[in-house]
Formats: sequence, structure tokens, C-alpha cells
Amino acid sequence: MAKILVTYFSASGVTAKVAEKLAKAAKADLFEIKPEVPYSSADLDWTNKKSRSSVEMADKTSRVAMSGKVENMAQYDTVFVGFPIWWGVAPHIVNSFLEAYDFSGKAIHLFATSGGSGMGRSMEELKASAHGAVWGAEKKLSAGISQADADAWVKEILK
Repeated sequence: MAKILVTYFSASGVTAKVAEKLAKAAKADLFEIKPEVPYSSADLDWTNKKSRSSVEMADKTSRVAMSGKVENMAQYDTVFVGFPIWWGVAPHIVNSFLEAYDFSGKAIHLFATSGGSGMGRSMEELKASAHGAVWGAEKKLSAGISQADADAWVKEILK
């Protein structure tokens, strides 16, 4: 039987709640991608061009140091990767996560939360960070997704 991991970055807790429902639906392990230095409210102020998140996102090559590692990533065949949409793409800490492991032959499915925008260029911009991965589904999910809807999406992907 395939081993599944649901991993996510969540700046405000919204993506975390969605990830928990997906992990339950997939009977998967759960891992939070955490920055080594947590984001403060000021860091996340997208209206301030000098805020930490604005500076990071303005530079496509920026990477964010992470705290913690997935133990034995080799055991997973399928990895769901979740994040909030920042500036139309995944936050660069997601690139940091993908670049930290060998995803050769592993299926990667993306999910995101957003107050208004869609997935944007997230998959396109993340592909270079996980060479050899088999890219699958990508979907923006509602912050208030029901367990039944999470179950249905996971079932559709894993069939």
C-alpha cells in the first residue's frame, strides 16, 4: 500500500486546517513546513514593500530556512503540498521544502488556500524545485472545506 504524506506551510492557520482534513481523508502522515524564524504580523504585511514576505517574494531565487525535517522521506510515494497563495504563487519556503528532498518518482499534488486569487503559476514555479517528481493535481481549496469534500477530492486523486 502506498504511503502518503500531507505537508503544508501555513502562516495564519488556515492552510493547516485544510491539511488536517486532507490527511484524515488520505489516512496520511502530516508534516508542517515551518520557517526557522517565524513570521510576525509585520513580516506578513503585503502592503509594505519592505516587509519580510514582500522582500522574499520579490526575489524568485530567495529561499527561506526551515525548522525541522521529514523523517524518512523515502517511504512516501505520494506527497500533498499545501500553502497559502502569496503574490499569485506559492511562498518560497515551499521551494525550500521541495529542494530539501529527492522527489524522483514521487507523485506531488498541490493544494492552496487564498482569500481571492487562484493557483496562479504555483505549479510552474515549483516544478524546478522537485526534479523527477510526477506532478499531479493542483487545486485551490476553501478554508472552510468540509470533511466530505476533502474526502471526495482525495478519493478522486488516489483512484
